[in-house]
Amino acid sequence: MKRRLITPLPALLLLPLLFLLLFLSGCSTTPPDRPAGSDTSSGPAPSSGAPFTATDSGWIQLMTPMSEQAGQLLAMASTHESAPPPASWATALAKEHRTELAQLRQLLRRMGLPDTNVHEGHDMPGMVTDADLDRARRLTGPDFDGFVRQEIRAHLEQSGRVSRSESRAGGSQEAKRLAARIADSRAEQLKTLSSLDE
Repeated sequence: MKRRLITPLPALLLLPLLFLLLFLSGCSTTPPDRPAGSDTSSGPAPSSGAPFTATDSGWIQLMTPMSEQAGQLLAMASTHESAPPPASWATALAKEHRTELAQLRQLLRRMGLPDTNVHEGHDMPGMVTDADLDRARRLTGPDFDGFVRQEIRAHLEQSGRVSRSESRAGGSQEAKRLAARIADSRAEQLKTLSSLDE
């Protein structure tokens, strides 16, 4: 069973460091097939009233696919015949993620960024990958139970951690407010998940 170890970093350093690592590894926030500096008039423009920073961009482009992928796993758990987090819990959490994803995508458009997964193919902490989803489809009973709990716990912990960092170190008040709400939600969601283990 896959185990991801996450080493805590100071909140003010986490997102800038993440952005730097993504840059060095070849990730780009430039839309595919569109060179940097090219005309973007055909797409949504960033809000002139919000001073979005590289930290804001790095956070939103990480959180959007994280929420989307986790939502798919939760949707699977909510209908699984032996859904170990109770189906009602998985259904409620999947609904929260859909609402959150709509807010993230709205902010993504306001920032003028493409709604594409710039981290696709990267095995990042807290990210439910396509391979993870394929594996979940093949699992049953206790194996499915353990896998879902492991993946969702890692997702909630990491997405809460980066959102809390964004709420403190981001530049846009709009992005920071959304990040703070998500971080608070993650704390409550983790409490609920822990109560299922009791």
